Amino acid sequence: MARGERRRRGAPADGARTAERAARGGPARRDGRGGGARGAAGGAALAVVVLSLALGLSGSWLLAWHRARRAVTLHSAPPALPPDSSSPAVAPDLFWGTYRPHVYFGMKTRSQQPLLTGLMWAQQGATPGTPKLRHTCEQGDGVGPYGWEFHDGVSFGRQHIQDGALRLTTEFVKRPGGQHGGDWSWRVTVEPQASGISALPLVSLFFYVVTNGKEVLVPEVGAKGQLKFISGHTSELGDFRFTLLAPTSPGDTAHKYGSYNVFWTSNPGLPLLTEMVKSRLNSWFQHRPPGTSPERYLGLPGSLKWEDRGPNGQGQAQGQFLIQQVTLKVPFSMELVFESGSARAGGSQAVEQLAGSRLTQALESHAEAFRERFERTFRLKEKGLSPKEQALGQAALSGLLGGIGYFYGQGLVLPDMGVEGSEQKVDPALFPPVPLFTAVPSRSFFPRGFLWDEGFHQLVVQRWDPRLTREALGHWLGLLNADGWIGREQVLGDEARARVPPEFLVQRAAHANPPTLLLPVAHMLESGDPADFAFLRRAFPRLHAWFSWLHQSQAGPVPLSYRWRGRDPALPTLLNPKTLPSGLDDYPRASHPSATERHLDLRCWVALGARVLMRLAEQLGEAEAVAELGPLAASLEAEESLDELHWAPELGVFADFGNHTKAVQLKPRPPQGLVRVVGRPHPHLQYVDALGYVSLFPLLLRLLDPNSSRLGPLLDVLGDSRHLWSPFGLRSLAASSPFYGQRNSEHDPPYWRGAVWLNVNYLALGALHHYGHLKGPHQARAAKLHSELRANVVSNVRRQYQATGFLWEQYSDRDGRGMGCRPFHGWTTLVLLVMAEDY
Repeated sequence: MARGERRRRGAPADGARTAERAARGGPARRDGRGGGARGAAGGAALAVVVLSLALGLSGSWLLAWHRARRAVTLHSAPPALPPDSSSPAVAPDLFWGTYRPHVYFGMKTRSQQPLLTGLMWAQQGATPGTPKLRHTCEQGDGVGPYGWEFHDGVSFGRQHIQDGALRLTTEFVKRPGGQHGGDWSWRVTVEPQASGISALPLVSLFFYVVTNGKEVLVPEVGAKGQLKFISGHTSELGDFRFTLLAPTSPGDTAHKYGSYNVFWTSNPGLPLLTEMVKSRLNSWFQHRPPGTSPERYLGLPGSLKWEDRGPNGQGQAQGQFLIQQVTLKVPFSMELVFESGSARAGGSQAVEQLAGSRLTQALESHAEAFRERFERTFRLKEKGLSPKEQALGQAALSGLLGGIGYFYGQGLVLPDMGVEGSEQKVDPALFPPVPLFTAVPSRSFFPRGFLWDEGFHQLVVQRWDPRLTREALGHWLGLLNADGWIGREQVLGDEARARVPPEFLVQRAAHANPPTLLLPVAHMLESGDPADFAFLRRAFPRLHAWFSWLHQSQAGPVPLSYRWRGRDPALPTLLNPKTLPSGLDDYPRASHPSATERHLDLRCWVALGARVLMRLAEQLGEAEAVAELGPLAASLEAEESLDELHWAPELGVFADFGNHTKAVQLKPRPPQGLVRVVGRPHPHLQYVDALGYVSLFPLLLRLLDPNSSRLGPLLDVLGDSRHLWSPFGLRSLAASSPFYGQRNSEHDPPYWRGAVWLNVNYLALGALHHYGHLKGPHQARAAKLHSELRANVVSNVRRQYQATGFLWEQYSDRDGRGMGCRPFHGWTTLVLLVMAEDY
């Protein structure tokens, strides 16, 4: 768990907690897209100039202020997506969705102030005291396996959740109509995990609705606390109605007896919903179906009293939280129906409710359509993959699509002051409020947006639904600041912020991340889809600005070299200072960070970016950009330049360069604990002996000519079990490396030091497939390695999925077991493209 937190986050910064308090309680808009924000910025600029003239402030102070201001100013290029692209008027079928990936089941609108719905559940009497309330996906809560069996990303999904002796199935389907996103229905089925259980458990389901603004929900309550329906109105949804139907036996229409409790209060804040319900489960009630003995259960206050309304209507202003508890014996099914008023307005015939047999028919129809579309898209059955492998592929895709979220809020940014090490002298500032539509790496551990992960996510999504990829890329490009920087981790909104410790919220405007969004862009260039081309035409100014920032800000000590800014300092507790911006965190770099470093992987990413942007500029007829990017791309792809800066003859591979020594180790030194000890030879400028993923980057990104003399040595180390080859995939660091499997500190276990990662294995397989289809001296060997590596990766991911029910963040190179966080439906879903041989 902890290594995942360290992998994704930078070190704490002075002022982070102060800025976090500002983020929670400060003004709603610090900056913005409209003319008001620009006017405010202009007024502030004028005031500062006048003040500086009056006080005789130095030019360096003005420069610092200018840099800080640009860090939290949105880029001026036209947006890549049309205005209001998330609205029900522009994209009605995407307005509602399962855009709350951190909860086991919930939906909301793509809106700045969304209407949210969700599900909690608890098994009554299973343990002494308050029952365990399930709501948000947590790494250590004992629930699982869980995940989407089907999810088409738009209209339909079916998920299975194992919770001890219980098996829950959550399903939803949407129906278009009207001007506000249409209708949708849920079905939740709860059954025993095993058949033949004599004492069936008593379970409570909690269905809730939350508003974030002044809109008022109007519940209609029947006998014994049972809600007949909830009606309401918002500006985005118009009139609507929720109806919670009476429970039935699974697959049956016969009603089952349920006990009902209802609670209605002001919205306490989304991160506090679980604790509020827990605190209110403090009264005992009796569940007594006719002809049975009563059973006690803990329930919510059994009335529809408006609780905790603040003075002068404050409760209404901050939104409402309305929850219905239903308690009954397993097994059972329940349905929640949302109906949009505009879907019924003006129709000559009444629209029938999407419930009961009609809902069953819709769910089965969507499931069959999913299966057919899946095979048509990926052709796994046609390629001879087994039914279990096909099911794995469907679950991988569905988990990724079901993990797409919609976020809105303000991030915290530490400006780039132009001098490394100066970040601590300034406080972080609030970025303008922005939306983000993105997949997430893990619902339980990383339920928010990560820049370098998202490029890999979209490679999978793009094959299934190119429109979703255009939406996601357009949102990410909407995060550009005035310099062209995008923060690598996006913590937007209360629910996302609640999952991140305050000291890790700050993003640094000097730090980059691998530009993997250019991977789906490159695929778009080959697609021939007019919609893709139209999107790329709109997106080009932002893509160009982003690439230009990367190329300039991460420039290295000599021409055509590059260096990741933001390496950890050489602390006495770290075996090798981490390089979080690279995405490879604790992968060994030069032992003593310095401005002399040259990072091989970053140069290769920039070379890829120059190539993709140049091709795009050529297709768009952007002559000025072609004139700029063409020579840069040619220079970066010239093998003699790459050799001069990164080929290490003494190592026989490409490598980083910097102030380095291998004579470092962690030794116990009471009372400090493990401390780094540097022996001899002392560090000096040299190539870094750290054979692993970084060494392969010229191959991974297909920068080498098929006749290159360097291709053979890279295939040698790739295919050698003493180095990178394992029966489960390519390991991240050679087994022969002194850093292999080594802790980076007393509390920091190895991360990218041997484990098998699917994103890099996918790049390797794509490269081997590429060179295996090009004439050259290494064609046959590349094709053979591709076939063997593909079999190893697919078989291991399949075995681990069958054994545990999860896709994992990484896999052991020693026994193949899943490691890290789970479920990890981020880049591990690339196993689907590996099975499809789609690179």
